[in-house]
Amino acid sequence: MTASVVVVGSANMDLVVATPTLPRPGETVLGDGFSTVPGGKGANQAVAAARAGARCHFLGAVGLDAFGDELKGCLAAAGVELDGLRRVAGPSGVALIAVDAAAENLIVVAPGANAQLTELDSVDRELIESCDVLLCQLEIPLETVTQAAVAARAGQTVFVLNAAPARALPDELLALVDVLVVNQTEAAVLAGLDGGHDPSQADNVPELMANLLASVPRVVLTLGAAGAAYADRDGTRLEVGAPPVAAVDTTAAGDAFTGAFAVAWAQGRPVEEALRWACAAGAACAQHWGASSSLPQQADIDALYERAYQPQP
Repeated sequence: MTASVVVVGSANMDLVVATPTLPRPGETVLGDGFSTVPGGKGANQAVAAARAGARCHFLGAVGLDAFGDELKGCLAAAGVELDGLRRVAGPSGVALIAVDAAAENLIVVAPGANAQLTELDSVDRELIESCDVLLCQLEIPLETVTQAAVAARAGQTVFVLNAAPARALPDELLALVDVLVVNQTEAAVLAGLDGGHDPSQADNVPELMANLLASVPRVVLTLGAAGAAYADRDGTRLEVGAPPVAAVDTTAAGDAFTGAFAVAWAQGRPVEEALRWACAAGAACAQHWGASSSLPQQADIDALYERAYQPQP
C-alpha cells in the first residue's frame, strides 16, 4: 500500500537572484539572473513527498493573486492532493532569495496568505488522523501546527516536525513530536545553545542531540554536505554521509531531505536506510536550480542512493 503523508505548511513564490557573492549588511551587489520559482517549506516538502512516491495531501493557504494560481498549479502538477488548500484574500507568501557561486543562500520570507492559516476544520483533522505521517514546519502560525499535532496524536499518526525557521518552541508542542528534523543552527536554538556555541562544528553534534532528546524521543540532525545524524531515547546513534555531488543551489535541499525522510518513515524503512535515502534526495536536489523545480523524482533518488550506498563489486 502506498504510504500517505499530510503536509500542513506554507506556500511561497520564491524570487531568486543569482549573485557571485552574498551581500553584507548595507552592501549592494549585482546579480547574474532572476527567476520566480514556486516554493515555501510546506509546499516544497509536499512536492518532495509526492515525487518520492507517497500519496501526499497539502493543507495550506495561498492568495487570490497570480502567484496563488501558479503555486496551486505547481502542487497539482506534482501530484499533490489539494482538497485542503485555501484561497484567501490578499497576496500569497513570497520569499526573497539570493544564491551565490558556492550555492549558499540568504532568504527573507513575507508570509502573506500563510499567516491566515489559523484554523483546521473537522475534515482537516480527520485527514491527519487517517494518514501515516503528518509533516509540519514553522512558516505558518504556531497554533495551527499545534492543532495538527494534536490531531496526529489522536489518530496515532506519526508527527514529524521540521523545526524551521529556527525558533524556541513551547513544551506543549514538543511533547507531541515523534521525530524532530533540524539542521545544526535550528538544533542549537531549540537546545538553548546558540549563545556561545558554534552550531556549525561537527564535534557539537553529541551535545545538541543530548539536549534535544530531553524534549523529543527521536532527532534527525542534518549536516549539509556531510550527511545526517540520528539519535533516539532507546540509545540508537547513527551518522550517514551524503553522496558527493557538484552542488548548484542548496535552497530546497533540506526540504527534499525532509520530504523523502517522511516518506521513508511512513514506508517503515529501517532508520539507516531512511537517512541514506533522504540524503540522496537532498544531494540530487542540490544539483539543480530553484526550489520546487529541483525536487527529485523517486527514480532519481533511487539511482543516486544505489550509486552512493550500494556500489557494484
